Amino acid sequence: MVDLRLSFWRDDRGAALSEAMITIPIVLLIFAAFVEFGYAMSQWNQTVKALQYGARLAAVSDPLVPADDFADAFPTDADDPLNNGLAAPNDSTISISCGPARANCDAAALSRVVEGSDGACGVPGDPRPGICDLNWRITPDNLVVTYQRSGLGYWGRPDGPVLTMRLEVRDITFDLPVLGALLGLNDVVIPAHPVTITTEDLKTCSAC
Repeated sequence: MVDLRLSFWRDDRGAALSEAMITIPIVLLIFAAFVEFGYAMSQWNQTVKALQYGARLAAVSDPLVPADDFADAFPTDADDPLNNGLAAPNDSTISISCGPARANCDAAALSRVVEGSDGACGVPGDPRPGICDLNWRITPDNLVVTYQRSGLGYWGRPDGPVLTMRLEVRDITFDLPVLGALLGLNDVVIPAHPVTITTEDLKTCSAC
């Protein structure tokens, strides 16, 4: 009489297939993690480069805050006309911000820096591209810009005050097609990456 139970336990047919069904999803998940980690680093680097470019463009463009608010925060002339020509105050507490979500922003100036001279993102042939031509994820709603006194320049300077400008991004998330769907990582936010630069003439690129 044959012991069917013993023959069943000794039968190893299909074992390799069973092991493959267990290990292949794990291997594919690890492979996807490596690929998407590289993709995430690419998005991170793309964001940094776009902000660096945008800060350089904004440093020679019209202020990204309304002209009246900018003039109130950074008057061109000293209260006493005799003080014109003296060094501007080195007080970084004197500042004004624009954003997020375009709060207190000059919409036209901000759109020009973000979208470029053609007013569109990602369109080839723009002679003066904007931030979103380098990274389509960045919109005017995602930017925060802060102008501060730098101590450079002087009262009565014809081209206006020399300020320190900080540009940073908010609420941009990584695009992770596989891991986002499987592990719920779609809400991982890319760091703000503030870029600080000294402004030049805040009107040179007014039509860029």
